[in-house]
Amino acid sequence: MVALTFQQTHPQQGKGMTLRDGLSAVVQIGKTLWLANDETVHLERLTLAAADDNGISARCGAHASFALGEYLDLPAPANADPEKIEEADLEGLAYANGYLWLTGSHSLKRKKPKLNEGVAQASKQLAKVGRDGNRFLLARIPVLRTETTCSLARHDGERHAARLAGDHRGNELTEALRHDAHLAAFLAIPGKDNGFDIEGLAVIDDRLFLGLRSPVLRGWAVILEIEPASDADAAGFLHLKTLPSEQRCYRKHFLQLGGLGIRDLCQYGEDLLILAGPSMALDGPVRLLRWPGGAKRHQAGAMVADTTLERIHDIPHGDGVDHAEGMTLFSFDGGITQAALVVYDSAADIRKQADNSVLADVFALPAVA
Repeated sequence: MVALTFQQTHPQQGKGMTLRDGLSAVVQIGKTLWLANDETVHLERLTLAAADDNGISARCGAHASFALGEYLDLPAPANADPEKIEEADLEGLAYANGYLWLTGSHSLKRKKPKLNEGVAQASKQLAKVGRDGNRFLLARIPVLRTETTCSLARHDGERHAARLAGDHRGNELTEALRHDAHLAAFLAIPGKDNGFDIEGLAVIDDRLFLGLRSPVLRGWAVILEIEPASDADAAGFLHLKTLPSEQRCYRKHFLQLGGLGIRDLCQYGEDLLILAGPSMALDGPVRLLRWPGGAKRHQAGAMVADTTLERIHDIPHGDGVDHAEGMTLFSFDGGITQAALVVYDSAADIRKQADNSVLADVFALPAVA
């Protein structure tokens, strides 16, 4: 296990919630871990240190927080009260080519009913569907690296922070999907209701793989493959290239995951690692799978049967707790790795330590194919 230690306070902490309670994405860059809490519009950086007790393999501390608004022009920027800025619902982080890539869920949300306010009022609340504009964030930020740490920059020479063109209602990707035969109908459905919901991100060369927690279509999960242009336009926006073999800006891959959705993705050599879990607000099986050859350049969309996928690990889950949501390739010294680190939303009390730490799990991986 790896202990992740956060500061006690944070400018975007929700009511009664700390950062360790809602971890949704993680990526290792050298000797640092970058994490997201899906209730915030920040990124969190922790630094690796040697372990010292109780079977803990490593400790990560020296917590620093980075407000996304300092590096990106957000789809829904802060108004007069910066404490009320809409959450980004960050669900995926990846590092490639000197950039930290990040994605929001791109999902709608349904209001939780408050039963103590009576049946009629609770019923009205349950009927309300809303959208937080910052959920439609798909962006990259330059990373500045040294031997011991790394940080973020809005500009670094020829490298610039940029996000996919769009606004608080959607972006180029959601617009392109509005006529898709498989996914269009789910764009207007909240993510927790099997509506459109991005949760996984892997960046391979110049391609982005977006894993959908939902919809799951008759037991088949979906990965979208897109390719943003390398240069942003004069306004600082990225645009999606048209994929010649598709005559559109995305490619769809369908994976037979037995009804599970995708919680995160990682490149592993020429393969793609998949963290798979329940698509809706359910407790259920969570698995770490390998799609052999999944990271290779595709000329067409794939239909990946369950017999093709390699089941590597069953990931622990609890009753209302320990929802595995983020995964990264992990090394205890920041070097070559053959392990995966998994972080959990709604971490069980047994994972929490008195110093505001929470324990993440490390799983050995088979040799790279």
